[in-house]
Amino acid sequence: MADHFERVKEYILDLGFSIDDEIPEDEIVVINDEDRGIHELVIDCENDLVVLEQLILKLDGEASAAVYRRILQMNRNLVFGAFVLNEEGDTLLYRNTLALDNLDPNELEATINALSLGLAEHGDELLGFVAK
Repeated sequence: MADHFERVKEYILDLGFSIDDEIPEDEIVVINDEDRGIHELVIDCENDLVVLEQLILKLDGEASAAVYRRILQMNRNLVFGAFVLNEEGDTLLYRNTLALDNLDPNELEATINALSLGLAEHGDELLGFVAK
């Protein structure tokens, strides 16, 4: 699997991102690109998958069903990946999973672009869900 990890790191660098943090023993890298809304995007090579996950925001502790419904509606417009909740339901994340065996740079770039586009399209509305 180390070969997959090295290939993913190479793709990240070829796409023009810098690796800001790395945990080699867990095959995890973290990238940032503030201009594109990428902030501590975790790229985790797990077995035969690569999981991309970024914290979007903490939700208001009293978030309503309407907020959760709206998040699901936003997902319909995302090209790749989805806005998801953590197990506690108090944190909104962006997450996408790709197969490592046939991963190419275009898939990785498309996932990152989908995150950027989703944040550009829904950022203001998402900020309205922030825990106060």
